[in-house]
Amino acid sequence: MRVLRVAHHAVVDAWRERERALRARGHDVRLLSARRWNEGGRDLSLHPGPDGFVEGVRTVGRHPNAFLYDPRPLWRALGEPVDVIDLHEEPVSLATAEILLLRWLRRNRAPYVLYSAQNIDKRYPFPFRWLERRALRGAAGVSVCNREAGEILARKGLRTAAPVIPLGVDLEAFRPDTRVSPRRRPLIGYVGRLEAHKGVATLLRAAALRPAWHVEITGDGPARSELVALAESLGIAGRVTFLGYADGEALAGRYRRLDALAVPSVPTPGWLEQFCRVAVEAMASGVPVVASRTGAIPDVVAEAGSLVPPGDPAALAAALDEVLAPESWEQRRASGIAHAQEFTWERVAARQELLYELAAPPRAARPPQVVVVAYGDPALLDGALAGLGGGFPLTIVDNSSSEETRAIADRHGARYLDPGRNLGFGAGVNVALRDLAQRGDAGDDVLLLNPDARIDAGGVHRLQRALHDDARLAAVGAEQIDPATGSPVRVWWPFPHPARAWVEAVGLGRLTHAKGFAIGSILLLRATAIADVGMFDERFFLYAEEVDWQRRARDRAWRIDVAAVRSTHIGAATSSDGARRELLFHAAAETYVRKHFGAAGWQAYRLALLAGSAVRGAVLPGGRGASARRRRDLYARGPVAALAEAA
Repeated sequence: MRVLRVAHHAVVDAWRERERALRARGHDVRLLSARRWNEGGRDLSLHPGPDGFVEGVRTVGRHPNAFLYDPRPLWRALGEPVDVIDLHEEPVSLATAEILLLRWLRRNRAPYVLYSAQNIDKRYPFPFRWLERRALRGAAGVSVCNREAGEILARKGLRTAAPVIPLGVDLEAFRPDTRVSPRRRPLIGYVGRLEAHKGVATLLRAAALRPAWHVEITGDGPARSELVALAESLGIAGRVTFLGYADGEALAGRYRRLDALAVPSVPTPGWLEQFCRVAVEAMASGVPVVASRTGAIPDVVAEAGSLVPPGDPAALAAALDEVLAPESWEQRRASGIAHAQEFTWERVAARQELLYELAAPPRAARPPQVVVVAYGDPALLDGALAGLGGGFPLTIVDNSSSEETRAIADRHGARYLDPGRNLGFGAGVNVALRDLAQRGDAGDDVLLLNPDARIDAGGVHRLQRALHDDARLAAVGAEQIDPATGSPVRVWWPFPHPARAWVEAVGLGRLTHAKGFAIGSILLLRATAIADVGMFDERFFLYAEEVDWQRRARDRAWRIDVAAVRSTHIGAATSSDGARRELLFHAAAETYVRKHFGAAGWQAYRLALLAGSAVRGAVLPGGRGASARRRRDLYARGPVAALAEAA
């Protein structure tokens, strides 16, 4: 699989192990990273070394949610063919919005996945809130490093997978030494950024309660001078060493000489620990961990460490005393080493691989199931099946219960289903879908084909390729031509909406070109979208059933498209009763608007149609004016009521 991955934190050499492991699994991963970024309180520059797959990109801004990349390398990378785009950035970040905008401008159809660690349900100001919603709506998947982040995204409307994928640890670098017991004068460590919410002050106050302890603090940050002053004021400066930032083998060596690691984080209204990588590194190094019970720490440490209330020096000191007892220390050490095996980069890469496969599944190997709901002239059905050619499994639902239609189905090797009466199009499709499910073929894509539409086998295969080139496509239609005139048939239409009805009522409808739904005469549906969205609403007898289904699909974050595949469509050829077709069309519109916009929305829609029809009926001459007056009278009564009276 070809993956374009963007992650500003990849300036840290050790944190590129995910990409190395993915490449070892056979994936072609290209990584774009910040050229320079602050990690652990220190500005780091990217040094690719042997990692030829990583490219540094200049950035503007320093906040993880409020920085931008130089767009030029992104533009070039998005021009290359990829199967999935992996944005290891928060959905709310400006960088995510930038990349998605460039993806849209580049017309790159590859599905994208996001990352989130945010475990506080924050309501962001405009435009961040809007950017986050747009990013989530189009995502084919989101990975999170803690359970709470996934739950928050689900509450914000995420309708796709959000698996927990932890941050990994290199167990060859972080490995235990050969000691079998703690020192008589214990060495307690802290690793991380030096900021107030990290709770280092709590550790120093705990050390003041234990004269035998020595403390080593690895890391840097804005609170360093305050912490040095605190150690002096507590009278423990001689037992506390500030070692500064370390990474690689130097950091691993610092872990190995510790007797215990303290993670004394203190929650704030705007911050919680989102993962706690240092706890895993310490456990892998054979160092027992005592940490605050806050944020994601309990899930990461689990039963392998000890948890204490945040901000309580006495509780922290007591818990460290407990784990430093020789028998307890040995047990905690063994438990931590075993627990760290859950966080290997190989396991992380395997979970990431599964996320990619869900976001960009392999192209369908099986041809689609072709479903035709037949009614009217059987010759049209015969022509549609003949034009299609062989090689497709066919299901004919005969709403006319015609022996001639049965004979045509038999001649083309189709499965013939007779519901015994005219159910309408949507219910007829459902008959076929239920039959496919009973036969074990519900996992196949489904091509809906009208008897008066024509598409050949090559066109169907191109439709299916287009459908599976974009993992978020629920349905794809085909371009159509009227065979009598050779002129294009309009296949894109906006979804009905009360506001749009008023725009059209005042004569401005031609100024809008929204692409809402594709007409259902030739429409290929993705199998997984059918499973997610459900069957057709059988309240629609004829017209608007495919509109309703596509609207529901869009509401569940799927997309609709029309592929550059030529086909033909006669239009209305299966029925000769134009007046009844018109009545059914408007009754379906009323059903749709009531369903999606309620009674108030329907009244607004209805008033727009009444007003527009009244004006047109008064000013248009001849048949056009008469048609407008009939529509005015129909909406005055109500199309559904009129249809019931005509039944």
